[in-house]
Amino acid sequence: MLALRSRRVVTPEGTRPATVVVDGERIAAVEPHDVPFERGRVEDLGELALLPGLVDTHVHLNEPGRTEWEGFSTATAAAAAGGITTLVDMPLNCIPATTSVDALTKKRRAAEGQLVVDVGFYGGVIPGNADHLEPLIDAGVLGFKAFLIESGVDELPHVGAADLRIALPKLAARGVPLLAHCELDLGAPSPSDPRRYRDYLASRPRAWEEAAIALLAELGEATGARVHVVHLACADALGLVAEARARGVKLSVETCPHYLSFEAETIPDGDPRFKCAPPIRERDQREGLWRGLREGLVDFVVSDHSPCAPALKRMAEGDVAGAWGGIAGLQLGLSATHTEASARGFSLDAIARWMCDAPARFVGLAKKGRIEPGFDADLVAFDPEARFAVDRRAILHRHDLTPYEGLTLRGAVRATWLRGERAYDARVGSWSFSRVRGRILA
Repeated sequence: MLALRSRRVVTPEGTRPATVVVDGERIAAVEPHDVPFERGRVEDLGELALLPGLVDTHVHLNEPGRTEWEGFSTATAAAAAGGITTLVDMPLNCIPATTSVDALTKKRRAAEGQLVVDVGFYGGVIPGNADHLEPLIDAGVLGFKAFLIESGVDELPHVGAADLRIALPKLAARGVPLLAHCELDLGAPSPSDPRRYRDYLASRPRAWEEAAIALLAELGEATGARVHVVHLACADALGLVAEARARGVKLSVETCPHYLSFEAETIPDGDPRFKCAPPIRERDQREGLWRGLREGLVDFVVSDHSPCAPALKRMAEGDVAGAWGGIAGLQLGLSATHTEASARGFSLDAIARWMCDAPARFVGLAKKGRIEPGFDADLVAFDPEARFAVDRRAILHRHDLTPYEGLTLRGAVRATWLRGERAYDARVGSWSFSRVRGRILA
């Protein structure tokens, strides 16, 4: 048995001094801080906070097919270093896309023997694959992703309202969520200067997100399905969310650390590292997302880690318009979110709700996301006061291009345990990974 003792254990009842007793893979008890313990090894973390392992339900792992962009081994190592113990992989950017059981089988085979943390999978909804949805549910996918606009890759074409009217009743009957990229192309000017960030921002206006969310809410109301807005950037749309929930629509919302950290007004021209879709919006939208978290209209925070091969970022040309749209930040999400959250008076309890408990509940992982007896012993030792400058040489993603480079972040992961086994430790003078292997979640 293992006992982890800390002055700041983040539990569902609040942060308090406690001793977390681990028996095998599960948390056996949460005892008083100074309780005598003679049944195994005690590790005293002192003032380091002990959080549940993060559950990141929006990650693009890209393997098989585009492993040169990212892969299971690199992404899961970066996750462990960032305090994340569970990932859920999106169905696109890999080849084939996860739109059939055969494709899911290929992805699971590619993951075998490579995982540092646990990994689950989503299926994809595309035109014409309605007959594949229930077999994918039976095979263990945790939800389905769809695009209401071009996805950027040929393997996952976007759907229209007619496609969703066929798919959503099937998902509703089985209780699994639809996750939608909520932009509808209503027309907008193409960037006149491919290097200018403001031009790119204007090419994907707020109205695109609002229109898509209105459509999604309408379809959710008509079918009774669980519908989920991924990576919300437009806080103006939260009024639509509140109205839909008041009508009984099962509508949930996530946002991402980059939308909570950056603002369009200060993004430099000619730096495609900041490009994503929907785009990072203005300061008022960032602050609106923080209000949404405070008020419960935004349910949780996940990375949308979406890297690519460096050449596709077009850094040499500074071509924002032509670059691949995706932010690499898996390893840094906890620290980035804590940096901005603590500056606004939020506690570690709020971080644990947004990044551990709520995403675990969203995908039905009933034994993850909390420090509570019976839950998986997925744990993170976190130093909330530590400050560090982001150095690309320390990044474990396959590629080190990230908009966080050079920023000073507050809060550092010191160690990560997966089901009671140490998966990562930064306290030994150099980063250390154990032989513990993550599991594929059914």
